[in-house]
Formats: sequence, structure tokens, C-alpha cells
Amino acid sequence: MSEAIPTRDDIALHVHQHLERLQRAGVQWVPVANQSLPPPEPATVSAGSSLFAANDEPAAMAAPAADRRVALAVLSEEVKACTACHELASTRTQTVFGVGPMDPEICFIGEAPGADEDRQGEPFVGAAGQLLNKIIAACGMKREQVYICNILRCRPPGNRTPKSEEATNCRHFLERTLELIRPQYICCLGACAAQNLLQTTNSIGKMRGRFHQFKGIPVLCTYHPSYLLRSESVEPKRQVWEDMKMLLTRMGKPIPENKKKD
Repeated sequence: MSEAIPTRDDIALHVHQHLERLQRAGVQWVPVANQSLPPPEPATVSAGSSLFAANDEPAAMAAPAADRRVALAVLSEEVKACTACHELASTRTQTVFGVGPMDPEICFIGEAPGADEDRQGEPFVGAAGQLLNKIIAACGMKREQVYICNILRCRPPGNRTPKSEEATNCRHFLERTLELIRPQYICCLGACAAQNLLQTTNSIGKMRGRFHQFKGIPVLCTYHPSYLLRSESVEPKRQVWEDMKMLLTRMGKPIPENKKKD
């Protein structure tokens, strides 16, 4: 027998449970949204009930944007309190969550924060971030219109590649973020992001140029901006633009005139 679609009380209870976990972890405050959820009725959700809709869709998918925004803020505080990766927790300046609107057309996922991101607390703000901004602009969009995050929420020492166990520890934060923001498309930047999101060992060269799926969301994989900065060849840059044109076409968006001749 299928279960009923979660109500606002179901979602509110889920948020309250998040707050209780944060309190036990030592978090003393969380941001307050302009709209508050009503207190859940004690009998609304039984101990064995599920927070999934009848079609196995997460409750976040059925929740209003305002409610999901509150849950996202709670998740951000949970990330700040996380010490699952002892090396990362002991060397980070701060955690780097994600930036962007709810219900974005595109979510860009990178590898991990670098030195600039660790210092400022925002993903893709260094040299690679500046190039990503140019790529977004070339697609006819603005940075504030897309969501940007990373596989990891902490900077690996020396900007080394994330370890598999670190990506595993952070995966539930990534998946929950995607459930809450509800992007229409995902663009993985680099092999680390693509391999971890899609759980594969294929190279980025084999994954780019076609669409994949993550929980029903179309995923395009392409080269990381930092790789483009290091490469002396123009070929990777051309391939990234080919990938972006493929994404724009799939989205039903026009390809900007100034790029059609590239």
C-alpha cells in the first residue's frame, strides 16, 4: 500500500530532527528564514513512517521553496559541525557549502574548495572560479542564476585530490543539497566530480560529450576550469564549449551569437 505525500508537518518534523542533531553536535544557532514552519502535531508522523512520497520521491521534492530554503540553511549548519574527516576538519579555515538559488536550471559541481574558497567560504572564487564565471556568461547566464558547489565541503591540505573516504563522508551532504535545490540539469566539472557523483571510474574524456543521469536529473560532464588554465592546448577549451553548446541545446536555450563561430 502506497504512503501519503508528506505534509508540511512531516517536513517540519524532519527539520526539527535536524536541529536536535545540530544541538547535540554543539551548534548554538542557525539562520532564521522570513517564513517559519508551524510546529508539527505529535501524531502526524509515526516512528516508522517514511519521508518519501508515494512514488519514492523525497519529501523535499514536494516541499515549497521557502521550506526547502530553511532546510538548506539547517543542512549548512550541520556541515559546519561535521568532523567526520579529521584531517580536513583540523586544517580547514571554514566549511564551503554552496551558493545559488533554489530550483536553478543548472547546478555546477566541482571537486573541492581551494585556498581562496577556504578563506572566503564560497565555492569557485579563485582563478578557476573567474574562468567558470566567463563560461557561464558565454552561455548567456549569470553566476547568481546557477547553483555552485563541490563534492567536498572542506579544503584538502595542499589542494590534493579528495580521498575516496572523504567523498563518501560528504556524499549525503551533496545528495541532500541536490534534493533541496532541485536543479533541472547538473554539470560536473572535472573527473573527480563526475566520478564521485556518478560512482564510476571512467575518465572525463570518456564521460564528456554525452548525457548521464543522476536520480532522474540529466548530467553533463566536462573539464574543470583549473585544467583549462593549466593546459597549453586550445583543444580542451574547444571541447568545453562544445559541451556547453550541447547543454544549451538540451535545455532549449539559444547559443549566444558571439560564440557560434568558435
